[in-house]
Amino acid sequence: MPLDPFLAEKLHLLEGLSWEDAQNDPEAMARLTEYFRDPGEWRMPDVSIEDRTVPGPHGAVPVRLYTPRDEPRRALLWLHGGGFMGGDTDMPEAHVVSAELAARAQALVVSVDYRLAVDGVRHPIPVDDAHAAWLWLVREGRPVSGPMALGGASAGAALALSTAIRLRDQDEPRPDTLLLAYPFVHFPTPALDDDTAAGMRDLPALLRFTTAGIEHMVRNYVGRLTDLPPAAMPGAAKLEGLPTTGIVLSEYDDLRPSGDLLARQLEESEVPVRTYLSAGMPHGHLNRSPALKEVDRSLDFFSAMLGG
Repeated sequence: MPLDPFLAEKLHLLEGLSWEDAQNDPEAMARLTEYFRDPGEWRMPDVSIEDRTVPGPHGAVPVRLYTPRDEPRRALLWLHGGGFMGGDTDMPEAHVVSAELAARAQALVVSVDYRLAVDGVRHPIPVDDAHAAWLWLVREGRPVSGPMALGGASAGAALALSTAIRLRDQDEPRPDTLLLAYPFVHFPTPALDDDTAAGMRDLPALLRFTTAGIEHMVRNYVGRLTDLPPAAMPGAAKLEGLPTTGIVLSEYDDLRPSGDLLARQLEESEVPVRTYLSAGMPHGHLNRSPALKEVDRSLDFFSAMLGG
């Protein structure tokens, strides 16, 4: 289908705009804010929130716990996106997703404020933080009787997959389910199919991932573009023995071929996998609220994968 009509009507707000413009120009920021204004106001579901820290090999790791009103039946460790160099636990992709899944799936959700690839931080430090948070959750942090899941969005999906592979290889407690939203796990990223490429041709640059932009994310995270360790871009890793995986894809996304390829790789590796294509949505659509139907449906898909 074409780009979601609600978003299509707002595309003019992004014309000629860059992220740098938005950071330095109040008028540009106002346009960006208006673009991200959803058709309805999001209301916090009935969950409690607690900020704390857990021990990690590089120092304390901040986490935010979301607990539903009733006793949690399952748990999820969640990792936001941001190209490995941005994002935090306050962004909708962390805060809204965590609160919604806690309520919808009656799950304890732990959102991880992992160290970003800035100021000299590189792989594997963000994975080390995710790994430490997972071990804390399963060993010390309010264990639940039900299944345990691990997930993330975009770059956070890469961290979640890398963590799951490390847990498998080190014979440590593994998740029962992986939840991956529009994962960025391959470099080079596979090419778009012709139909999707044609549909995206006229989108504003702010909604696109260029070759240079993708290379910058990888170089910034790993420190180079050659001889990349599979543990960093885990689409190149051995995938056998991973848990059942649910993948949400954004239809209008330059990185969507990475998620498509990962689903095929998991099937070939005999890992049970289910996908949901969020029609008409660009990359990062979970940074919007469930007032948009496809955001709501994506959250329902993940909730169902959790058993909610």
